Amino acid sequence: MRQTQLLAPPDARTLFARMRGRRVLVVGDVMVDEWIWGTVARISPEAPVPVVAVSNHSFTLGGAGNVANNLRALGAEVAFVSAIGTDPFAHFVSDLLEREHVARDGLLAVADRPTTRKTRVVAHNQQVVRADWESTAPLQPSDRERLCAMVRERARDADAVILSDYAKGLLSRDIVEAALLCPIVLADPKPQNLALFAGVTCVAPNAQEAAVAGGTALVDEASLERVGKFLLQTLGCRYVVITRGEAGMALLGRDGERLQIPSVARTVFDVSGAGDTVIAVLALALAAGARIEIAMQLANFAAGAVVEKLGTATASAEEILALVERGMLLASETQS
Repeated sequence: MRQTQLLAPPDARTLFARMRGRRVLVVGDVMVDEWIWGTVARISPEAPVPVVAVSNHSFTLGGAGNVANNLRALGAEVAFVSAIGTDPFAHFVSDLLEREHVARDGLLAVADRPTTRKTRVVAHNQQVVRADWESTAPLQPSDRERLCAMVRERARDADAVILSDYAKGLLSRDIVEAALLCPIVLADPKPQNLALFAGVTCVAPNAQEAAVAGGTALVDEASLERVGKFLLQTLGCRYVVITRGEAGMALLGRDGERLQIPSVARTVFDVSGAGDTVIAVLALALAAGARIEIAMQLANFAAGAVVEKLGTATASAEEILALVERGMLLASETQS
């Protein structure tokens, strides 16, 4: 795969201006990320585990909610469709969406499942333990049909749709078909749900997900090509973008597009939610008319910005532009 010229800062700034105000529909598994922050000074006398002295307690939106947050951070207009429970944490989802100015009328309260919640205990900037409250059972047919109706209504008015799959039972083939009423549909599929996403514009799995889906470990360019072709042929999609952590990102296109770009992260504190950032920027850039190669470069810089932060995070246009400018400077120094 060939390397590409770095995205120039003036072009990135122009693209950000075009991205503002684009209408993006996010459909997928929403969750509450609960963060318990503290310090460890001793081991519990009850068991060989650390005792965390709690200093802070916070809540953020995860899963599809983090995708919506990333879109809002870049000025998009966001419609949102997901399912929540009827427990107290359902209100956290509603309130956090309202705080980000994302409409809440696409939230479907379902009585037979909890609102997905992931509780992380973090001490000295390291995660100590995580506890999950969730159901992965498929939605009941009546609930699924109500969600389909919401998606159909909103997809027609969207510039792009993002299907955010965390394998919590929300997404189904009929919901995907409703989303396909929009001409630009991107998905981040879990391997076990791969077949659901046939016909989308672009899938953006990470390297591990792509390897499981393709049944081949990604150890070199030949295996990357095989897995990429498998995904293109199996799903009939136009693009496959594989995020590869420290190895950067790779693009394979139906019309022969091939591109590989290195990671731009300076320091990696936390990769939580980086995939949400990537698919949000990809979708928003494509909705603004960018070529896939340019959209992928911008998404790569955005991922580089968020992994430097602890927890699920977003990146502003200025933070991403700072990395674009740094990348151009480094490229100039390398060539001189």
